[in-house]
Amino acid sequence: MTDQTSFSNPDQVRSPEMQHYGPPPSREPYRAPGVPTQAPAAPNASQPGRRGPGAGGIVAVALVAGIVSGSLSAVAVSNLMGPRQATAVPTGQATTVTDVTIDESSAVITAVGKVAPAVVTIQSTIGGTLGATGSGSGFIYDAGGFILTNKHVVADATSLTVILDDGRTFPGSVYGIDPLTDLAIVTIKGDDLPAAPIGSSAALEPGQLAIAIGNPLGTYENTVTTGVVSGIGRQIRASSSLQDSSDVLRNLIQTDAAINPGNSGGPLVNSAGQVIGINTAINEDAEGIGFSIPIDVAKPIMAQAVAGQQLVRPWIGVYYTPITRALADAQHLPVDAGALVGTADGSAAVFPDSPAERAGLQSGDIIVSLNGKPVTADDDLSLLVLPYAPGDTITLGVLRDGGQRDLQVTLGELPVLP
Repeated sequence: MTDQTSFSNPDQVRSPEMQHYGPPPSREPYRAPGVPTQAPAAPNASQPGRRGPGAGGIVAVALVAGIVSGSLSAVAVSNLMGPRQATAVPTGQATTVTDVTIDESSAVITAVGKVAPAVVTIQSTIGGTLGATGSGSGFIYDAGGFILTNKHVVADATSLTVILDDGRTFPGSVYGIDPLTDLAIVTIKGDDLPAAPIGSSAALEPGQLAIAIGNPLGTYENTVTTGVVSGIGRQIRASSSLQDSSDVLRNLIQTDAAINPGNSGGPLVNSAGQVIGINTAINEDAEGIGFSIPIDVAKPIMAQAVAGQQLVRPWIGVYYTPITRALADAQHLPVDAGALVGTADGSAAVFPDSPAERAGLQSGDIIVSLNGKPVTADDDLSLLVLPYAPGDTITLGVLRDGGQRDLQVTLGELPVLP
């Protein structure tokens, strides 16, 4: 294959590590990764806490406005669902009734009990005491005071306040911002801090139970909503609520568990009470369409922070298109899975002085494996490279000119663009 390979769908082109290198985003019905800024306003008690009609788009579920620290918690919610007598439910004109009971040891209540104590409210101030304020969620994942949240919850904040479920309040500090995703790590100093159990997102299946916990509207702490994993591997183009920035977010979990402004950074939990995702965006044009970053994507930076290291991501340095059967048929490719190196507009697919260039990768190459693991639709190149660190050497299986070769690539550090 040569550099003349064409690409029929520019939106499919991705960098395995940095989507900011892609073409300028077009307007999509998605808004998020950016906290809108405004001067703090007094809360209006006459307005219900819900979005008005005609809002439209995907928004980052962080909240900006006057912040009210409420006292509702998962414990209060659980109390409402406590033991009660069986209820007779009439079925039309039938003479029989059905006894309905609520089992306090149900999977949802048990799972929430494991995670909710570690869920926090993060209040941010931008520009000093008279500046804008914002509110989002997060969760403590290490008892040393490490909190995972969304980047857009803490971006540009001049001060952070972290409120625990037990009412304790701590000043927070941004440990680091993930150069790859809409994630950030905040730290607090305190004793006897709870930590949420961490699960895996590797084997999620559509239809399994999903529980979202967060602080919608900055008021209703540790609100619990339930649904299912609606889909996996989703891709959206999300812009800030002010329409001044945009990011392509890939490999997301889609869920119909209700996620609202203020939920950003809160955990998505499975039935075992383990965190499987980080809630990050919602579609304003629909009901029940929310998105979470898989926890496995976050694990490398979570470990880096606990080890006292800088948050970094591995970098290969190429643009590529995931190969589907349709693309393989259209381009007469020899395989129907893999990563086709190239760009939609014919611009350079390999970054100058990148690990890819030093390893000899070329536009038109097809990457079919990484360290012997096949590149597939489920195991995309961008996911396969995530567990590795800058400085690691990987082996890419590459198809070129009808033959296969192995290329050794020493991974670099993902550059951070302004």
